[in-house]
Amino acid sequence: MKDERLMKVLLRPRVTEKSARVGDRYRQFVFRVATDATKPEIRRAVEKMFNVEVQAVRACNVKGKRKTFKTQSGRRSGWKKAYVTLKPGFDIDFVAL
Repeated sequence: MKDERLMKVLLRPRVTEKSARVGDRYRQFVFRVATDATKPEIRRAVEKMFNVEVQAVRACNVKGKRKTFKTQSGRRSGWKKAYVTLKPGFDIDFVAL
């Protein structure tokens, strides 16, 4: 797999209360990823960018919310989220990056 593709797979980390709880409890990190990314691509991208070993990857598609502006109704675009579990002894520190 080309390095150019791996650099485009991870878009940004999801820093929310839920992701912080999941990270503390299960050693999982949550990322917003490209909608066409696969689990093996996500695994390789995390391992390459953060120099860690990945135990498991879980991905899910998030549907966009319905929104109304005046009389015009529409829908926000959907996106993809990945939960990455690291092997014991590895950690990602977003503050130091």
